[in-house]
Amino acid sequence: MDYVHLGRSGVKVSRLCLGTMNFGPETTEADSAAIMDRALELGINFFDTANVYGWKVGEGWTEQIIGRWFAQGGGRREKVVLATKLYGRMGDWPNQARLSALHIKRACEGSLRRLQTDCIDLYQMHHVDRNTPWDEIWQAMEQLVREGKILYVGTSNFAGWQLAQAQELARSRHFLGIVSEQSLYNLNERTIELEVLPACEAYGIGMIPWSPLARGLLAGALTPSTVGRRADKEVQQEVEKYRPRLEAYEKLCHELGERPADVAIAWLLHQPAVTSPIIGPRTLDQLVSTMRVMNLTLATETLKRLDGIFPGPGGPAPEAYAW
Repeated sequence: MDYVHLGRSGVKVSRLCLGTMNFGPETTEADSAAIMDRALELGINFFDTANVYGWKVGEGWTEQIIGRWFAQGGGRREKVVLATKLYGRMGDWPNQARLSALHIKRACEGSLRRLQTDCIDLYQMHHVDRNTPWDEIWQAMEQLVREGKILYVGTSNFAGWQLAQAQELARSRHFLGIVSEQSLYNLNERTIELEVLPACEAYGIGMIPWSPLARGLLAGALTPSTVGRRADKEVQQEVEKYRPRLEAYEKLCHELGERPADVAIAWLLHQPAVTSPIIGPRTLDQLVSTMRVMNLTLATETLKRLDGIFPGPGGPAPEAYAW
């Protein structure tokens, strides 16, 4: 396993991030624990979750599973760079969602309790809150850092200008600010190359792509399947929408002798701004098989062919659409 710095921070994380969204709803607690144990054996030290995962409002089901796994000891917590998120609704009362200072404080304390730890390594805002001023958000995050409850702050689903706005204000407060951004990014979804990636590179913000396989589109979606997300009606509609691209893509993967899912993740690892794509295995076999990408190098010609099949926006703005 290779390790890189998380953005401009001093902490090092594995080049693959273990996503835990399936833990609970799709994967039993016993199987989730086995996946986490195996991830450590494989050298994955970066785990990502969120207080809303588990999809039972207010329960933090997935965080609870991870917390009970930490409680088993054996150095589990010490080996993991732990990332969780806040923003989503955790109850029916007015201040049980979003990014008010009140909710930030209470959400953090709730996550710490469920995760059975005294500190969250990377505390991420799951979405931008246009109704809360950045002074309030940073004041709350600074207080959590002073109290030792969080170490680093990250964002998710932010626009490039929002990253810049937040980072400039953090700088004026003499606060480290944002060290990572989680965005939808894969071969088929490259919009962030316009503004978000340039902002991340300019400010030293690590990029953590989510949905690297585009909900299964890039995992061999043209192969008949009735299992998993590829059988979802919406995904099937996307398969038909992008069928010419997918046919060309899977043909290329066949020529390379590589699985489509591996090529998709390997492509992300070849992007200079990317820190760690999030992989979200439902099973132990899925986790182990994904490790093939760590030894997969794509030739320059292959990268050009992939750009031809999945054309991005044309590079960063404004050159992508202006002279």
